[in-house]
Amino acid sequence: MLGMDRHTKNADEMWELAREWVMGLSLKADGATVVGLSGELGAGKTTFVQGVARALGIKAHITSPTFVLMKKYQIPKVAEAGFRTLLHIDAYRLDKGADMVPFGFDMIAREPSNLVMLEWPERVKDALSNDITSLAFSVEGEGRRVLLDNYNQ
Repeated sequence: MLGMDRHTKNADEMWELAREWVMGLSLKADGATVVGLSGELGAGKTTFVQGVARALGIKAHITSPTFVLMKKYQIPKVAEAGFRTLLHIDAYRLDKGADMVPFGFDMIAREPSNLVMLEWPERVKDALSNDITSLAFSVEGEGRRVLLDNYNQ
């Protein structure tokens, strides 16, 4: 994928990193590709999702779904990526996996053509399978962000 430790200095660099990362993904046969995005507030999680969306050809303005919990985007470049839908979920305000039931997370997770970018996965870990991809973001000083690929939660 990306290698263990990548640094970015601005949004453009984070978007490029996200583009490189998402182009290495492929569909899973047994369900959605779920990506857990962990890190403190302001660490770059939503910026990374913006880069993923751009790389997949999504033209919508991507913002954090903190208050609506989930946003859904159709992917126009289906032939290239294989994914049909990008779902951006922010679990910051949730307390447990059962809190994702009202928006149909079980059905979302079963669909192989879904790419799910889940911020704050540690808040709902009891609803997640063990085979999610985990990305950790942290801040190291003036605008500098660090991404750890497939870290252990």
